[in-house]
Amino acid sequence: MTAVTTALAGIVFGLALAAPPGPMNAIIAEESVTRGWSSGFWAGLGAMLADVLFFVLTVAGAVAVLDRYPAVRPALYLAGGLLMLYFAVGAVRDLRATASFTDAGQSAATGFRKTFVLSLTNPYQIGFWLTVGVGLLQPGTLDVFAHVPAIGAALENALVVQTGSPTLLAGFFAGIAIWIVAYPAALVAAGRRVDAFAPAIAALSGVVLAGFGLVFLAMGVLTVV
Repeated sequence: MTAVTTALAGIVFGLALAAPPGPMNAIIAEESVTRGWSSGFWAGLGAMLADVLFFVLTVAGAVAVLDRYPAVRPALYLAGGLLMLYFAVGAVRDLRATASFTDAGQSAATGFRKTFVLSLTNPYQIGFWLTVGVGLLQPGTLDVFAHVPAIGAALENALVVQTGSPTLLAGFFAGIAIWIVAYPAALVAAGRRVDAFAPAIAALSGVVLAGFGLVFLAMGVLTVV
């Protein structure tokens, strides 16, 4: 596999993992339609920076330490669930204040803090770096689409790449970077054309965050008992 092909495979992998609906994309969407592209971008950057941090910790072997303590996982579920419910309330508050799309230029740091803190308590994100993330660093092969939520089984063996390559890792983070630039831009463009789009997205973001929050809380409680 050439360097170009490896880099493209990494970009596809990064995009495939960043694009599916979830709490991070819900926050990015809310920030984009209520505060503008820069806030949406910074929200995406918060999640990406957390991935960079997990990558560094994986290289250092520190992330694997978390898996040795059984009490850590339920604590992360509970903390993450409470944060998501808190952010869902914030999304509803933004919805009440958002009659149409606005680019009011409010603090872009708000979304950054939300996604960064939430990523640090996200068991799925930590689990990714404990499993697939470690696989990216070690020489071998990786079935890219097999790890994508919802569509993994249908696309199994569609794209298998060589791992342990810096080019693959660079492409992976480039794919995430493309998403956090393009996704807010698409939402902002749509919001400017349709005023009703902004409150609808804010409402949907609140529902997604509340749903994931309740699921995480339930998983945390079930893991404890």
